[in-house]
Amino acid sequence: MKTIFQKIMDGEIPSEIVYRDGVCFAIKDINPQAPVHILLIPAKPIARLAEAKEEDAEILSHLMLAAPKIAKEQGLEGGFRVVINNGLIAGETVPHLHIHILGGRQMAWPPG
Repeated sequence: MKTIFQKIMDGEIPSEIVYRDGVCFAIKDINPQAPVHILLIPAKPIARLAEAKEEDAEILSHLMLAAPKIAKEQGLEGGFRVVINNGLIAGETVPHLHIHILGGRQMAWPPG
């Protein structure tokens, strides 16, 4: 069964895609937690970070290098936060690894 992110990637569900390359794509979050809230999603469905394999290292690296590029395109030169939820207790709602890129306001610490 496809996740919502796979359906978005395949064009089955409309979404505002702000970035796409051969490895990943990024969309605006439909429930933003900051003025800028982007979800960066690998095309390969990896359920969660804890289930990534050694063979996924290039994908994970690519995501981490794409995040600041997307943040800059979204006007977040002053700073941004990157979040990966892993498991229900951490707030994971879709079993498809994704990175939250948040910015546009002062972030508090600790999060959550």
